[in-house]
Amino acid sequence: MKVLIRLIVSFFVFIVDVVYGNRSYARFYVLETIARVPYFSYLSVLHLYETLGFWRRADLLKVHFAETWNELHHLLIMESLGGSRYWGDRFLAQHVAVAYYWVVVLLYMLSPMYAYYLMELIENHAYHTYDDYLNAHAAALKTQPAPQVAIEYYRDGDLYMFEEVQTTTGGTFRHPQVDNLYDVFLNIREDECAHVKTMEVLQEPDARQSFYGPHTVFTAAKALPIDGEL
Repeated sequence: MKVLIRLIVSFFVFIVDVVYGNRSYARFYVLETIARVPYFSYLSVLHLYETLGFWRRADLLKVHFAETWNELHHLLIMESLGGSRYWGDRFLAQHVAVAYYWVVVLLYMLSPMYAYYLMELIENHAYHTYDDYLNAHAAALKTQPAPQVAIEYYRDGDLYMFEEVQTTTGGTFRHPQVDNLYDVFLNIREDECAHVKTMEVLQEPDARQSFYGPHTVFTAAKALPIDGEL
């Protein structure tokens, strides 16, 4: 099954790279439109299970919603940079996203582990895509201002949702700089890395029982007594 998933992702990546070539912002817009969809699928299935009384885990719901919120802001950033300017790009991204939603819903109901593995591959590709872009355009990006939506999400807004995607930091949250466009793309790249790590953790056999969001872990740690205290 993993081989099949890798082949599907590789084919998708090849098509996107061929179609968009050097149109980086349009490609990022398409990727971000599609990349947020699996989190919607996860939430839909989890809400269904909760409604039917089968299963309930608030931390998974919270973290997956925070991940959709994170990807939404990536998408808003790409829109502010002109990535959604053309009707054809919007049409392609939105229609692929609708089909992708139902594919992941079915996969998540059949096997959460494989659904998380699929997303690990997608997010890993996104990480390397942004990393390559940063390496190729660092000097130019450092001369351009950060979009306001990025400043509000990463620095000036309510950072709870941003912190909630940082599931593997042990409660030490990343609060990055947003001084220019280079910082913005660097932050997006690091977000994708955080998503990859979360997807890896959620593939563990007991993940659905043992997984806790970072604020839950941080709050529990603060409640523990200090050595020597009663």
